[in-house]
Amino acid sequence: MLRHRGPDGQRTWVSPEGHVGLGHTQLNIASPDGAQPVASEDGRLWLVANGEFYDFSALRRQLEARGHRFSTQADSEIALHLFEEMGPACLEMLRGEFAFVIWDGRTQTLFAARDRFGIKPLFYANTGDSLILASEAKALFAAGVPAAWDPEIVYEQIFGSFRQDRSLFAGVQQLPPGHYLQATRESKQLVRYWDVDYPRRVQMNTLREDECVEEVRRLFREAVRLRTRAHVPVGYLLSGGLDSSAALGVAAAESDRPLEAFTIAFEGPAYDESFKARAAADHVGANLHTLHVTDAEVAAHFAESVWYGEGLQINAHGTARFLLSREIQASGYRAVMAGEGADELFAGYDFVRPAVMGSDGQGGRLRQALRLLKMLGPLSETERQLARVAPLLARASRAVELPETLTSAFATAMSLQTSLLAPDFAARYAGHDPYWALFRRLDWRGRIRGRERAKQLLYLWLRSIFVNYHMAADRLDMAHAVEVRLPFLDHKLFEYASQIPVSLLAKSGRQKHVLREAARPFVAEAVYRGTKQPFYAPPSALLPGGRLHEFVQDTVRSETMSSLPFFDRRAAVDLLDRAPELEPGVRAMLDPLLMVMVSLCLIQGKLGSVRSRG
Repeated sequence: MLRHRGPDGQRTWVSPEGHVGLGHTQLNIASPDGAQPVASEDGRLWLVANGEFYDFSALRRQLEARGHRFSTQADSEIALHLFEEMGPACLEMLRGEFAFVIWDGRTQTLFAARDRFGIKPLFYANTGDSLILASEAKALFAAGVPAAWDPEIVYEQIFGSFRQDRSLFAGVQQLPPGHYLQATRESKQLVRYWDVDYPRRVQMNTLREDECVEEVRRLFREAVRLRTRAHVPVGYLLSGGLDSSAALGVAAAESDRPLEAFTIAFEGPAYDESFKARAAADHVGANLHTLHVTDAEVAAHFAESVWYGEGLQINAHGTARFLLSREIQASGYRAVMAGEGADELFAGYDFVRPAVMGSDGQGGRLRQALRLLKMLGPLSETERQLARVAPLLARASRAVELPETLTSAFATAMSLQTSLLAPDFAARYAGHDPYWALFRRLDWRGRIRGRERAKQLLYLWLRSIFVNYHMAADRLDMAHAVEVRLPFLDHKLFEYASQIPVSLLAKSGRQKHVLREAARPFVAEAVYRGTKQPFYAPPSALLPGGRLHEFVQDTVRSETMSSLPFFDRRAAVDLLDRAPELEPGVRAMLDPLLMVMVSLCLIQGKLGSVRSRG
């Protein structure tokens, strides 16, 4: 079921009693010798792991010096021997993007862990008296877990509220980022071992700008250097913006050969950044591979990308990412580096701008910033998503003021979405506030209250949309056995940069100031001075004459849509028929809602086929 994640081999191990089985699909990147499951010297512990552990060679030497014997050259085996020595505390020593499971035959205990940011997925479910874990939900279905919706989670995700610990599917849970799970026959314990820890205002250290820039540069270069180490060549995802250009520039400065970079070209100049990527690649002498993604190709592959991604898509950029990973694989690459995480780390999103500009605590300046934001025009999809979560801050701690553009857009989107829900589904959750439910699950007293406004928003983002929307790109990439490495989400870099005051992160109103200065020696001047452009495909669900428009029309009017229990098909068809008459602002909000609706409809069809096979 998961052969696409590891085409280099598949192996299984079953315990002598027949009570435990481990299976692994092999993707060799760190070394050619990565066969799993792998056992400890005495056969007591067995491990399967997904992802990469960086700087593993140094840890391996230390373990060997203490008497441990390794049976492979792969990075994953260090987790096994560290656990043998330290138990769950081994997680403090591991650096990278990972999800792994260890079975302890002596204590009859299963231990499972996920990396700090949730870069690598790990799902689990109970069926009967069995606990089943896998990298994707579809593997759980193949193992006997009933394929069915979790209507509460569907409701929440329709309104942009994402949980860390559950999925769209009934009984299918996720191990949250920075957590581990210990399970025996009698009990199951979920433990948080790491979280983003922004300092309180009263704890803010006095950091000098030059020191911050130098240390961020040092830590970022180290993070990039560690992620270039592999027995296969590493490529680079490149948009031409600051984040991806910085990763490419640092790697190029330490390479004695031209690097290979990959980018997407969209139809229409408003969304096409390929010319920026070309300039950034030329600046460091990299070879650039450009994939031209058309409306027709998106329509042809949207259903496939939704099923592999196992989630809702609000825009065709997910399908574009799916197609780019296929192109990367066809070019002979199986590992690439990307710039995700920089906006989370350095407060680079537009939705943080008002809080950044008001970081000095002067209400008058904040209100001026909010009025300025009102005049900036239509909201980006990121801002609309954050608008659904950010009001919780005001409700719980009165810490953040929001611009009227965000709150009015929020109200319009809520009204539009609610009007399309199936009446019985809407009635079932009429009293359920998904945003307040999200906020209650967070440790807002310990992790949010008393922090700088921008970091409050970033914490909410990291613990909601970021994990289950942005990081879900893993399944789009691994559909083609392409591993994406994220140096900005190196936890050592993140822990340092999280302590930098917002006044330095965005000095004089220039966002990502510290990162710009740290990256300046490695990027072109235009990149250093450039502004952020989100990775977003042209919204074309409502553009007549296009293939995606036809695909959306056919899907919403289909019999599968009639069987989808969440939307009123008649209301959806009526809205489609009236779409040309709607105001441009409402049409802009309808486009991502249609993509969500179509995503659910496509998954509904797949779940039906899974049930029939079962």
